[in-house]
Amino acid sequence: MTIAIGCDHAGVELKKEILALLNNLQIQYVDYGTDSPASVDYPDFGEKVSETVSSGKMAKGILICGTGIGMSIVANKFSGVRASLCNDLFTARMSRLHNDANILVIGGRIVGKDLAQEIVKTWVSTPFEGNRHCRRLDKITKIEERLTTHEI
Repeated sequence: MTIAIGCDHAGVELKKEILALLNNLQIQYVDYGTDSPASVDYPDFGEKVSETVSSGKMAKGILICGTGIGMSIVANKFSGVRASLCNDLFTARMSRLHNDANILVIGGRIVGKDLAQEIVKTWVSTPFEGNRHCRRLDKITKIEERLTTHEI
């Protein structure tokens, strides 16, 4: 598994911690930036990661901004992306089990490094449960299809 990862200036420090964790877990990643605390626009980095997941180039992504809200909004604009803002272990686990989330979003100003590392570990190791949840994801896909063809 290779994970696409990106952040804005508010997520740089937390991203460094997550990259170290991914290295320790021997999980490959592609870093889409930013690498500086200089102010940048989160949509630019959210778009890069979300496009790679939406297109199928990568199965999963991680995005980090100040609260995680902005990156979540950006990511969920992309077809096939199920981005989940997870600032605790329960939502990280449930986002994978029930929603088959393919992008994890974390608030860099909300979550400390130790908790963020546990969130990532939980998220990458939790499988999708399937079963009744497939029906619900199919409904989301149908909504996306109707939106792209302007049938709603």
